[in-house]
Amino acid sequence: MFRNRHRFITAMAAVLLSAGACAAAPKSVAIMSIVDHPALNAARDGVLDELKAAGYTQDKVKIVYQSAQGNTATAGQIARKFIGDRPDVIVAIATPAAQAVAAATKTIPLVFTTVTDPVAAKLLPSWKASGSNITGVSDSLPIAPQVDLMLKVKPGAKRVGMVYSPGEVNSTVVVKELKAELTKRGMSLVEVAAPRTVDVAPAAKSLIGKVDVIYTNTDNNVISTYESLVGAANQAKIPLIAGDSSVAKRGASAAMGMSYYDLGRQTGKIVVRLLKGEKPGTIAPQVGEKTVLIVNPAAAQKQGVTLSPALLKQAQQVIK
Repeated sequence: MFRNRHRFITAMAAVLLSAGACAAAPKSVAIMSIVDHPALNAARDGVLDELKAAGYTQDKVKIVYQSAQGNTATAGQIARKFIGDRPDVIVAIATPAAQAVAAATKTIPLVFTTVTDPVAAKLLPSWKASGSNITGVSDSLPIAPQVDLMLKVKPGAKRVGMVYSPGEVNSTVVVKELKAELTKRGMSLVEVAAPRTVDVAPAAKSLIGKVDVIYTNTDNNVISTYESLVGAANQAKIPLIAGDSSVAKRGASAAMGMSYYDLGRQTGKIVVRLLKGEKPGTIAPQVGEKTVLIVNPAAAQKQGVTLSPALLKQAQQVIK
């Protein structure tokens, strides 16, 4: 009897110790961004605020953040480090970051955000729940309203210039969609590749004399050094139109895009669901729900155009 009682006490102690260890160990979320710039940082902040709002404070969740500083090789290294740490969820901000994590794990839940087309990026086979370890939120924008905005800023524009990174799937998808939309309207696209941030300014300058407006999407190389693009546009009096609302205050004439903070909040809601036990493969990828139009009349003047009263009225924010 004593031996059986001893075995029972030992077994119960082991259970209690195990339960105590589980209770003491906080949930963990690892966040990687391909680069630091205002839009991606806003998405990250939205994720963090949504976690906090759901009760995942510092004592309940361990959060680690790293930026790859625009380097895909570094993104791969960070992904492998995160996977070795075995967090409960990995959040990848921007397409190259998501691709790096997806290539490194098929088991740890991955939530992407600010990815324009997760299917074209080969993160998911379709826009349905995948049954895999991946889900997330896209920042995909309809192209037609972007062209409408170009024509509101520069009526009669025929030639649209675009500087983009050929290594970013989110950008190559937009180039294809934009070219098709412009063709339907009797307009044309002049695209210039800028594989690195140092290539952005020369690429912009090469468009001078060839285009009526310059359009930029959420290309991370371009956004990271947007001021160099603005300098070229101001000098040549070519209006800048952007699909990233954060760059209006940095010198675009007008920008219509996702509210990246709200996109982050939407992403954070998915992370919370996973922390509570849902499986990523049961959650279909989503598209950002909130867009915003921001205009910058002073920047427009420098770029040779005057924004119409109707466009100023349409905008959610006018940069003073």
